[in-house]
Amino acid sequence: MERRLVADMHPRELDGFIAAVLLPDTKFRTQIRQAVRDICEFLKQRGFRDARPPVRVLKVVKGGSSGKGTSLKGGSDADLVVFVSSLQSYQQQLRDRREILQEIMKQLQIWEKEQRLRVKFQISRHDNPRVLSFQLMSGDGREWVDFDVLPAYDALGQITANFVKPKPEIYIELIKACNIGGEFSTCFTELQKKFLTERCTKLKSLIRLVKYWYIQCKEKLQNSRSLPPKYALELLTVYAWEKGSQSTAFETAEGFRTVLELVKRYKELLIYWTVYYDFANAIIGDFLRKQLRKTRPVILDPADPTGDVGGGLNWNWQLLAKEAEIWCTRWDVKPWNVPVITHSEESSCWLL
Repeated sequence: MERRLVADMHPRELDGFIAAVLLPDTKFRTQIRQAVRDICEFLKQRGFRDARPPVRVLKVVKGGSSGKGTSLKGGSDADLVVFVSSLQSYQQQLRDRREILQEIMKQLQIWEKEQRLRVKFQISRHDNPRVLSFQLMSGDGREWVDFDVLPAYDALGQITANFVKPKPEIYIELIKACNIGGEFSTCFTELQKKFLTERCTKLKSLIRLVKYWYIQCKEKLQNSRSLPPKYALELLTVYAWEKGSQSTAFETAEGFRTVLELVKRYKELLIYWTVYYDFANAIIGDFLRKQLRKTRPVILDPADPTGDVGGGLNWNWQLLAKEAEIWCTRWDVKPWNVPVITHSEESSCWLL
């Protein structure tokens, strides 16, 4: 990927830069699609053939940036969330995921010999890892795809074409089971994916630009591990577009400037959506109000109300804010008029 600082570009350059440098090329898309198909077929047909009692793969969902349509050129990667029949609750997912990952790893080692491929595993240091990470390479080592495989409880069941939002009972069960925010977010991968994939192409391009800027910040800053997650910046970009434009032909520089202005005002951010959950149910509504009273920034995962990716004081937003300030002083571009607080009829009485 061409290494250019975003702040050094002219606003009129951004669209061309995204198209030429950030968008994955055809080879990338073909490579990752084939690799994902191969791994999904393997998981469905043979992933748990030795398990007793028998375990079925209910579905495999491609998540992460490649699943959402916001991946960057320069590397092939895919998150695969594997929903298996043996996981009947959130508690079971937490308890049994280690054994499931061990079984997947064992079968992959057999499969690689048959396919004449190379699989390089990344061994987790955690006693109860939530993910199996590996790199799948062709026999000559010229092509590769990084995979993260995550087992999950199928809390949502089948997502049909007329799906609107989960039943309240699903989120009530989640709230009661979750001790750590976002602990079971993998169960809602399909909704996270749906929330972004249905957006316009230009918004996805803006998300790519914001992620590129974020990666530059991580490379520059020494304590980059403490930065907020990329997902928080993705959601912040969606929010900026929803509240400031909603056009499919907006000015990229204006959208980017708006996101950075929101980053600069991180201490005020209170952002959430009511697409898949809302205040109507008493238990969920009370939980949401508690979430929204947390130290800002608060950015709730639209698919998982327990996941606050804003993180309050948990992340060093101030480091990103300083980088955003540097960029904003170089360009004379007006941001959109976007509030830092999500207002709703249910919450307006106590948010202000």
